[in-house]
Amino acid sequence: MALYVQKFGGTSVGSIERIEHVADKVKTFHDQGHQIVVAVSAMSGETNRLIGLASDISDTPTPREMDVLVSTGEQVTIALLAMALQKRGVNARSFTGWQVGIKTDNSYMKARIEDIDTSAMRAQLDAGGVVVVAGFQGIDDDNNITTLGRGGSDTTGVALAAALGADECQIYTDVDGVYTTDPRVVPAARRMEKVTFEEMLEMASLGSKVLQIRSVEFAGKYKVPLRVLSSFKDGNGTLITMEENSSVENPVISGIAFNRDEAKVTIKGVPDIPGVASKILVPISDANIEVDMIIQNVSADGTTDFTFTVHRNDYQKALDILRDTATELEAREATGTDDICKVSMVGVGMRSHAGVASKMFKTLADENINILAITTSEIKISVVIEEKYLELAVRALHTAFGLDAEEETA
Repeated sequence: MALYVQKFGGTSVGSIERIEHVADKVKTFHDQGHQIVVAVSAMSGETNRLIGLASDISDTPTPREMDVLVSTGEQVTIALLAMALQKRGVNARSFTGWQVGIKTDNSYMKARIEDIDTSAMRAQLDAGGVVVVAGFQGIDDDNNITTLGRGGSDTTGVALAAALGADECQIYTDVDGVYTTDPRVVPAARRMEKVTFEEMLEMASLGSKVLQIRSVEFAGKYKVPLRVLSSFKDGNGTLITMEENSSVENPVISGIAFNRDEAKVTIKGVPDIPGVASKILVPISDANIEVDMIIQNVSADGTTDFTFTVHRNDYQKALDILRDTATELEAREATGTDDICKVSMVGVGMRSHAGVASKMFKTLADENINILAITTSEIKISVVIEEKYLELAVRALHTAFGLDAEEETA
């Protein structure tokens, strides 16, 4: 029999009916003799409701009090789920983050887990019971409640699995696994049986919303097998593992990710001298704006054009800073656009197959799609294109690289 940590997100516990459904699912595993630890999020919409209450009180609530407030959402869920399990005859007990011994640093609203005391969980498991833990939260050395930031419940689940040496961390969500791309864009997308941590990290960082990147990093670091499953229908989901598929049929490309939240800014006619890149990017960094892709053109007349992409929310701020920099450097002008997107192909198979980039570029050219920027890594190729071509590009690439599902399983 195995030890499983099962994490259920806000949609999965979004109503009393769904909490009852989760209780049925957990009971099934428990009845099979498995040891079960459950980590849960707040009911869907609850965290936003609590944040709204805070904004009604204050425009600038302190981070400490915000963590005290929003952590109550998960406390409601664990109590209700424990009650539902007890009603089914299961010896279940709920634990808040501090009760289960999740120690974090003192960075409110974005705390990082430093240690977990497993003794309380072990005692409950040894007594044949189910442990129900509030995700997203912990406690610092001064006994202040902290929260882990966006996707924190996923991170809690993975951290508990690592601390307990669980056989698997199962992430239950509203999709039944990791797909080759978003099925809403490509109906022929297919669920992957297995994907490596490397590929999942790239896909999460490039726009795939199935798993929060921090939880994947944590799982990879501590070698915790992750499985993505649906809360609403049965199936094997997708296993995220350290092992690469050794089959000779291993695909070159495993999946295609995309991100609409991109913007591009360019400073033209910059003096092509040492240190100019630093003078452009340091003010951007000082404004806490993250830069993604960077392109610098070849110098033609002692000047060059310097382009980089940022998150769309930071577009106007970045452009304003760049205009000031253009004046300071006596550059020709600073321009930008926020109607772009990024499309990325990911696959460990790229390591042993040539011609992936050329095939990608030809596929896009055949659809008359212009590439505005390119970046690569060992297992990834990303391009920036106009946003209006996003769905066309993803569909064309999905077909060109043989990712479409067979007709009978589509």
